[in-house]
Amino acid sequence: MAAGGAALVLAAAGVAALVLLLWWWWWRRAAAGGAGRVCVAVLGDLGRSPRMQYHALSLARHGRDVALLGYLRDRPHGDVLRSGRIRLVPVADLRGLRVGPKLFQYVVKVIVQAVQLLYTMLKIDQPSYILLQNPPGLPSIAVAWVACLFWRSKLIIDWHNYGYTIMSLNHGRNHPLVQIAKWYEKLFGRLSDYNLCVTNAMKEDLRVNCNIKAVTLYDKPASYFKETPLELQHNLYLKLAKDYEPFKPRTEPVSSSAERSAFTEMDEKNGCVIKTRGRPAILISSTSWTEDEDFSVLLKALEDYERYINEGVKLPSLVCVITGKGPLKDYYNRLINKLHFKHIQICTPWLEAEDYPLLLGSADLGVCLHKSSSGLDLPMKVVDMFGCCLPVCAIYFECLHELVKHNENGLIFRDSNELAEQLKMLFLEFPTLEGKLHDFRKNLRASKQLRWDESWDQTVLPLLGQNE
Repeated sequence: MAAGGAALVLAAAGVAALVLLLWWWWWRRAAAGGAGRVCVAVLGDLGRSPRMQYHALSLARHGRDVALLGYLRDRPHGDVLRSGRIRLVPVADLRGLRVGPKLFQYVVKVIVQAVQLLYTMLKIDQPSYILLQNPPGLPSIAVAWVACLFWRSKLIIDWHNYGYTIMSLNHGRNHPLVQIAKWYEKLFGRLSDYNLCVTNAMKEDLRVNCNIKAVTLYDKPASYFKETPLELQHNLYLKLAKDYEPFKPRTEPVSSSAERSAFTEMDEKNGCVIKTRGRPAILISSTSWTEDEDFSVLLKALEDYERYINEGVKLPSLVCVITGKGPLKDYYNRLINKLHFKHIQICTPWLEAEDYPLLLGSADLGVCLHKSSSGLDLPMKVVDMFGCCLPVCAIYFECLHELVKHNENGLIFRDSNELAEQLKMLFLEFPTLEGKLHDFRKNLRASKQLRWDESWDQTVLPLLGQNE
């Protein structure tokens, strides 16, 4: 008994010593302070999280050391990779458990993600702030809050939308999981120190329904979203023509020394690039191929557009480029493959981060089919299109007017019939420099909208304490 008691005392002393050692280690690290360091986190793919990349670049521009934390499925923008102040911190990408009921799989996934995320956040150097994207907020908001307690850091949530409204697209608003997610988001959202959001409508909703005070930081285009010079357009078309048929020339060049795409031609003797006569118009849309974007609306409008041409309306051929990755891409590709157009070609490429703004800056019209699950967020793709002075046709939802001004910088439609009529009106007599399409582009050029860096400096920098 005496020996057993002594063993227990020694074991208790060992545990106490370990606890003291861990406490001492934590106190030393916390005491070192996190001034100048920020963790920018998203429980998602960093390559497809442009706003969080912009946050990281803005912080780095102001001398902050940034741990940019998330999945590394797609390559982030080159500016992020080249920055000496931004360190990519990968989170293990959990693809999901395939055993047992779906609810069990989901619970296990959330628990494992929480452990992974907390472990990753506690491995980095102590930050002054953790800037977290929501959604997804389950379990990342609670995990970030715990990490902030550990580091004595401040938590900033950047509200892009609500996670529970996205879940409701699949399960319905009254599903128990959706209700739990709604309760969780409101509860843990209140534990943040500061909040950013993407629209004034969301700011008001957070205040009224969640008792959360937020600051609106509109999405703004980065500096590299701009109109693309003709020479760069030509080089991009030639690059894309290697993999995508719609970018290849329709006819052989007149001169053997001419370098040609479907849209441009360069004479190698004088190096002059011109747009080809009778070129197709480029219509571009980008998507995550999820339930909040119904691309059957665009496909039906394109069927009507083809019919207009067959009826003798003087409209150009169309090259429709739909960029992005997502769960419904294969489904829509199957629908596209069943269409047999004579005057329309559709391709669905995944573009490199540096090529996407170049293509936007080369296109003739953008189409946005994003319908906010909450009715409170705005499509960033339209922001990028406007940065490239690209007019847009966008499907209606509640707060879209905060971005798209009908008949000023684009058009708002409600169904495929209305979109088809808009396409006919905008492309009539293309590529004339008269008409609505040209007027919208002129208005966008004249608007001189704020860029991301200017907007961020005015809105976010004061929250961080410039002299910290």
